Amino acid sequence: MTVPTSHASRPADPFWHPALFYRGPEQYLAGTVPFVVDGVRAGEPVAVAVPTWRLEPLSRALREELGAAADAVTLLDMTRAGRNPGRIIPGVLRAFADRHPQARVRIIGEPIWPGRSASEYPACAQHEALINHAFTGRDVAILCPYDLDGLDERVVADAAATHPVLIDADGETPSDRYAPDAIVAAYNQPLPDPAPGQATTLPFDVDALERARALAIEHASTAGLDPERVLDVELAISELISNSVIHGGGTGTLRMWIEPTHLILDVSDQGHLTDPLVGRRPVPPDTAGGRGVLLVNQLADLVRIHTTPQATTVRVYFTR
Repeated sequence: MTVPTSHASRPADPFWHPALFYRGPEQYLAGTVPFVVDGVRAGEPVAVAVPTWRLEPLSRALREELGAAADAVTLLDMTRAGRNPGRIIPGVLRAFADRHPQARVRIIGEPIWPGRSASEYPACAQHEALINHAFTGRDVAILCPYDLDGLDERVVADAAATHPVLIDADGETPSDRYAPDAIVAAYNQPLPDPAPGQATTLPFDVDALERARALAIEHASTAGLDPERVLDVELAISELISNSVIHGGGTGTLRMWIEPTHLILDVSDQGHLTDPLVGRRPVPPDTAGGRGVLLVNQLADLVRIHTTPQATTVRVYFTR
């Protein structure tokens, strides 16, 4: 497998976002190592954000190729940094690229792996689609590996819609199915309701914030979250309810319930999120406001959003 490592001769947009389809460890390393090695040798900042089990063999291969120069590569465990797909653009990709505004940057980002849950996957697919908007016009290359042996056909098909370039053992081709906005829309679906009687429900307005916080703390403690995570739950709910009061018509509904693996909370109101990158775009320090959903993405283990012109629901998951 040969991965092209330069896109200087590509069309006007310098951003390059290929999907790398691989089978087995050998194809994985053959597709990722040259991409990193050529970047390091060209003096380009390089980051690698992949699942835990990929880090050690990839790091070892880079050390064999680069020696001590491999220390220049930033290595991140995507199962931690990207557990919530909503935090990958601001907290991993932009966080690295923005530290090098004058340089061409290379990143390997593998946000979708076998074992991602059915609740997580829609947010993963939307994330891959939204990368294209988040980096339009920037001199950045983000290579996204996909495990053909472990991922189902729907995931592979979605990858062809969220990546303008596809790379496999036969080489590189433009994707004739590229349609990232269609993927964002396709996964903007109503979120499944909890079982009857499972959720505690609280209609709220500006005066109900203290009651909402108390309920959130109670549920987080019952779910067995440690004290630090209980505070995270309280802060997330405070942000979401404040957003609803200010931007969502002044009132809304909070629901919270406990499942075997997660504490789940959602806030519904009459607002409409028209910006698909809400909560995924870093906010400059001198900008007032605009950090609510961004902060919630940093706090929660998963954030799902369903929005229409009539109403929006933001659902957050905290792992027990």
